[in-house]
Amino acid sequence: MTRTNTLSLAALAAVVLILIVMPLSMDPFGYTLRILCLMLLFCAMGQAWNIVGGLANQISLGHAAYFGIGAYSSTILFSSFGVSPILGSLVGMVLAALFALVLSLPTLRLKGHYFALATLAAGEVARVVANSWTSLTGGPVGISVPYRPDAGIWALQFQTVLPNYYLFLGAMLLVSLVFWLVQTSAFGYRLRAIKENEVAAEVIGVNTYRVKLYASILSAILTAMLGTLYAQFQFFFDPDTIFGVATISVKMALIVILGGAGRLYGPWVGAFVIIPLEEMANSYLGASVAGLSQFAYGVLLIVVILLNPHGLIAMIESLRDRFVRRSRA
Repeated sequence: MTRTNTLSLAALAAVVLILIVMPLSMDPFGYTLRILCLMLLFCAMGQAWNIVGGLANQISLGHAAYFGIGAYSSTILFSSFGVSPILGSLVGMVLAALFALVLSLPTLRLKGHYFALATLAAGEVARVVANSWTSLTGGPVGISVPYRPDAGIWALQFQTVLPNYYLFLGAMLLVSLVFWLVQTSAFGYRLRAIKENEVAAEVIGVNTYRVKLYASILSAILTAMLGTLYAQFQFFFDPDTIFGVATISVKMALIVILGGAGRLYGPWVGAFVIIPLEEMANSYLGASVAGLSQFAYGVLLIVVILLNPHGLIAMIESLRDRFVRRSRA
């Protein structure tokens, strides 16, 4: 193992240790802990999107459909039949995989902005269906998750926010592990070959359509699982929120692009910048200036892309290398 890899593993272990210990000194019912939960959740969501958007450069704007399928599936089964959200999440993951399969059959042959627009349309279709199917989803009124904190882990509900934090931390680490396994496997090399030059990848024998299909299904399954966790954490949601393009799909992409697309730590950095920035903007100025949070991280994204289009991590690495060269000189 090289010195660089050793330092990377040590830094990763230190970050994970900090994330484990940090909330122990916080108010278990506090607002700050809820923000940390959302940061971990959106980090995991960005990591799931990173499989297709970062490694293969398939810019999907329809991931809110998978997220909403996971949230609605587990909530409906829990509220109507008493099925544990743990089992309900499995149903949502299967349904999301089927939706991804049906969506991928026509759209994966598209490229660039055509693919992005096609996935955006699919996400909007899911939102319209959820708004219209009132008997199942509650329509625009939304749907509430039954509150049963006495059930504990069976219902993914707890007396304080602290267990949710560790649940989200585990989900974030799990999705990051899946991304790392994909990134370092032959499958990941095929995805990166598609990102660099899809025609050249086909010439050397890569079945680009099948590789992108598998990546899309895997990303959909992970996103649906996270939709279940979100539903049990918020206890209420509606189609415009859970299937929202700006609130879910675009934010997932922004988190990855801001941090560094195709990198393991890209969503970590992006989520830990965007989510607190959005919450502060909403808390202090949201009442007087509507939509300020979206404007703020939009400006931040533009600045980062102008300085270094590969994201914050690449920018930090560039500054580090410049500092090392100057110190050696």
